[in-house]
Amino acid sequence: MSGLLGASTIRALAKALDVRPTKTLGQNFVTDANTVRRIAAAAKLDPTDVVLEVGPGLGSLTLALLPLSAHLHAVEIDPRLARALPETVRVHAGPDAAKLQIHTADAMRVTRDEIGEPAPTALVANLPYNVAVPVVLHLLSELPTLQRGLVMVQSEVADRLCAPPGNKTYGVPSAKLAWYAEARRAGPVPRGVFWPVPNVDSGLVAFTRRQPPQGDRVATFRVVDAAFAQRRKTLRSALAGWAGSPTAAADILNAAGVDPTARGEALTIENFAAIAAAKPTGEQR
Repeated sequence: MSGLLGASTIRALAKALDVRPTKTLGQNFVTDANTVRRIAAAAKLDPTDVVLEVGPGLGSLTLALLPLSAHLHAVEIDPRLARALPETVRVHAGPDAAKLQIHTADAMRVTRDEIGEPAPTALVANLPYNVAVPVVLHLLSELPTLQRGLVMVQSEVADRLCAPPGNKTYGVPSAKLAWYAEARRAGPVPRGVFWPVPNVDSGLVAFTRRQPPQGDRVATFRVVDAAFAQRRKTLRSALAGWAGSPTAAADILNAAGVDPTARGEALTIENFAAIAAAKPTGEQR
């Protein structure tokens, strides 16, 4: 494995670049090499994998991933960090530095054409807390070649992403991720391994792409959003605005084989897809 960055090296790099981690960009750099090794190992990469890393920052995780992959696309929104990463990798990664391809872009808007070839097969990233869910969902939608991933997110977000139906933390993130993939918790990450130290703990989420339910994803996600906008209400009431009235909602739910008195947290993503499909043609909106 490449020579990894220690805490003193990371701080020296940041000072040289005049980089001060900002909450706006959700920058919290991992300074513990053992944690970086654990994340890279937990990703279970194949030597043929093309990795997509979001927010490589100063390069801690990048250096651990390069020897384990065939190619690495690094998407970095901060131009200063994007410009500095090649030199850091050249110094510390040896021959593996040739595998790195940097994209100065916003991961919530980056397209498959911008990423280009080779197409990514695995997502491995320490994601900014404030955009973790939309980034994961966008990338799974935009990059159908992504087959699996391991992301580090806020611990509570990890719970939401992995929660099954019926769990108190099951909601919009859980249901939408389930459209694309099966997800599980892959371990905790204590706050003390970061600089600056956040006021919350982190967690690892591993996911494997699955065959999506039959139906239209956009229409299904509208149902998910409506169902959880008023999660304490029954589906008959929560979906009234989406369907046009409580009576229309009940009719659609019955046609989909879903109890109108149930609540959103009890439904699988297949149930939501069935509800979307049961809405009469011409009323999809």
